Amino acid sequence: MPYYVYILLCQDGTFYTGSTKNVDARAKLHATGRGARYTKNHPPKKVAYVETFPLRSEAMRRERAIKKLSHQQKQALITSQTPKKAAADLGKEKI
Repeated sequence: MPYYVYILLCQDGTFYTGSTKNVDARAKLHATGRGARYTKNHPPKKVAYVETFPLRSEAMRRERAIKKLSHQQKQALITSQTPKKAAADLGKEKI
């Protein structure tokens, strides 16, 4: 089963990075304020970026690396993603 690392764009322009087995279900939790303390206070606007990994350990390692990036570096990572992989607005389309 694949694991995913994702970046949410929050309504205030900040980013939240996490990892999960199911991006759609996790995004819905964040949207309802039950996904993480950060997204409860900074509601997500959309899933901006997703990466897939075969192992949980690899996804967690990548999540830690992304969390260390600056806001500008995360923005560059998001804009470098191919349009095919770009994520949709929360609740409108499955990832």
